[in-house]
Amino acid sequence: MSLLFKNRGSVLILMLNIFLVFTGIGLIIPIMPTFMTELGISGSIVGLLVAAFSLTQLLFSPVAGRLTDTFGRKRMIVIGLFVFALSEWLFGIANDSVLLFVSRLLGGVSAAMIMPAVMAYVADVTTKEERAAGMGYINAAITTGFIIGPGIGGYIAEFGMRVPFYTAAVAGVVAACITMLILQESRPAQEAASDSSAPQKERGSLVTQLRYAYREPYFFSLIIVFVLSFGLANFETVFGLFVDHKFGMTPKDIAFIITFGSIAGAVVQATCFSWILNRFGEKRVISVCLFFAGLFVLLTLFAYNFWTVFAATFIIFLAIDILRPAIGTQMSMVAKDQQGYVAGLNSAFTSLGNIAGPVIAGVLFDVNINYPYVLAAVVLLLCFGLSLKVKKADDSSQEAK
Repeated sequence: MSLLFKNRGSVLILMLNIFLVFTGIGLIIPIMPTFMTELGISGSIVGLLVAAFSLTQLLFSPVAGRLTDTFGRKRMIVIGLFVFALSEWLFGIANDSVLLFVSRLLGGVSAAMIMPAVMAYVADVTTKEERAAGMGYINAAITTGFIIGPGIGGYIAEFGMRVPFYTAAVAGVVAACITMLILQESRPAQEAASDSSAPQKERGSLVTQLRYAYREPYFFSLIIVFVLSFGLANFETVFGLFVDHKFGMTPKDIAFIITFGSIAGAVVQATCFSWILNRFGEKRVISVCLFFAGLFVLLTLFAYNFWTVFAATFIIFLAIDILRPAIGTQMSMVAKDQQGYVAGLNSAFTSLGNIAGPVIAGVLFDVNINYPYVLAAVVLLLCFGLSLKVKKADDSSQEAK
């Protein structure tokens, strides 16, 4: 029996939960310029706020993963949803940057609790044949959350700048209650206990894994993951501030641009991504997407009205939405029997980019509103050049064989 019918209810609840979390993350993007004005905070603080979420997610993820194995998937998901609701409510009532930071830090903790528990739950309730489809559903919910979040934030903000956060808080509580009442635990307590008492293969700490990542055959892919996350976080963190300061765009305008660009990328992922990858190969697709992402981030600086910003952003989102799964596919091909380990490193390098990008973007924005995009473009284009060298070296080694 297929996943769609056998575990449809469980997977739908999991998709709702993960969609909600990533929708909440995106709410802040179109509203942040108004918050800057209302609370009198600088671009540097905005960057640190965005980075704070990724920092706690990175630091708490290993602990949350172990707790998921010890206490069960359902319990961690429910607790994570309540923490998510609290973080959104705190952001809504915040009148100073301290409470905003507390909110974002708690948001990172909630994501760290929910993400590994959801992934583990899907692994529990699917066969090896169904697992790719199950993970695909969850990733689709994540992508959709990122797409819908800014749009919802921008449109609900018409009723008040703080309304989107109160709405997300209520939705978090409702989702937690639905999960608590309906979702069945996928892993019996005695099974979790016996597994936790069994001798485990020793794993290095996160710091050790990052330190020796350069030895791995997929290290260059990890570098691209970091650059991509850095560039995208750099771009998105100051995007609302950039178009607000330069063109006076409203939260609704910002939400429309981000939502439409993201939807286009999602449509390509769902319809012709496999064909693109099979036709041109991962390495070529990665190089081309890096080039177009870097080029159009740079061209954003020369935009002069709403539609030129819209066009540049459309290409950037399209390139990134093709680039991200292409890198994941390439890494999975090289990982072989280390899929979990590689997925962990992928997540860690993504978080590092999501931490560094917003911090640097915020500081540069306070110096000059164009500087964050200059840096993002340079980093992406340098990575494009490096990808060509690596591709050439790989092709030469293949010919030698």
